Amino acid sequence: MRGRDDLVDDLIERVTGRRVTALLGPRRFGKTSVLGKVAAVVENAGTSVIRLDLYETRSAADLAVRLDRALSTARGSIGKRIAGFAANASLNIGLLRVEFARPPSQRPDADTSLDLLLDVMVEAALASPTLLVVDEFTGIQGVPGAAGLLRTKLQHHVRQIGVVFAGSEPSAMAAMFADQAQPFYAQADIVEIGPFSLADVTDIVDHGFDATGRQAGRLGGLVHQVAEGHPYRSMQLADAAWVRTPRKGSGEAAWPDALQAVRSRSAPGFEVLFAAFASAEQVVLRALAGGRPLFGSTLELFGSSSGAVQAARDRLVADGTLSRELRIVDPLLADWIRTTLPL
Repeated sequence: MRGRDDLVDDLIERVTGRRVTALLGPRRFGKTSVLGKVAAVVENAGTSVIRLDLYETRSAADLAVRLDRALSTARGSIGKRIAGFAANASLNIGLLRVEFARPPSQRPDADTSLDLLLDVMVEAALASPTLLVVDEFTGIQGVPGAAGLLRTKLQHHVRQIGVVFAGSEPSAMAAMFADQAQPFYAQADIVEIGPFSLADVTDIVDHGFDATGRQAGRLGGLVHQVAEGHPYRSMQLADAAWVRTPRKGSGEAAWPDALQAVRSRSAPGFEVLFAAFASAEQVVLRALAGGRPLFGSTLELFGSSSGAVQAARDRLVADGTLSRELRIVDPLLADWIRTTLPL
């Protein structure tokens, strides 16, 4: 993994110092890859890792199954301890999903199972150096009371257990640690993952082309100009140019065809995505993509009200479509809007 060395080093310093940390960033910004690198480094140093993914968690049973899976697949020396503590609690670790598939009268109680699994996780983590990585942490809000329960289980042990939370809805994620009404208020250091710099993109592209007998030319700069440092889009565009560049050829020469290919491949998905936005949300996106102000003449052009546009703007920030600086996070979506729906 290239371009994230400083961030990885920072996170490793935090987790080894037992500073609870929340990693915030839009979708496809590489949070999972960064956390994977952090996990690999601390594992090599003898720390066990538990990775819990809460994406689209819907119920206490769903959360319990996710935690059961995370514990059963925990990496490092902690596995035997988890199995032992679970057996003492009469939990058949790794099989909770099967047990919930039984007829209702034979299923375990979801709340009780969740409570016991959290106890097992904490006991095992206290007995062995452990890092808990909770990905898509905002998903816990789909289970009433779960965030409070998790905080209760962890609150007296954060100096012994490393904890990193990550989330792809930066505004919602930040609110979980900044809102006094939330169980984890002021409980974590906030770290944001940003876009790649021009230097990062150029280094990654040049390295990839050089290593395979190709010349990048000015491709890194061309990719950054369109992708604006968005990690996934940068890699997508660079790869499209790479597959069109013969050995000893120039990626810069392949750029026009590569860009057109990515645009064509992405267009059907953007059409579906854009159609799913509410009318006022479409107004906001069209205005921002075209560099227009959200109010004033834009309202007259699209026949929308200031209240509807303001509410739409806030929703788009909350769901991660817009950054807090009111930029469309996906630069190719912005590009599609500009080229397909000119004002």
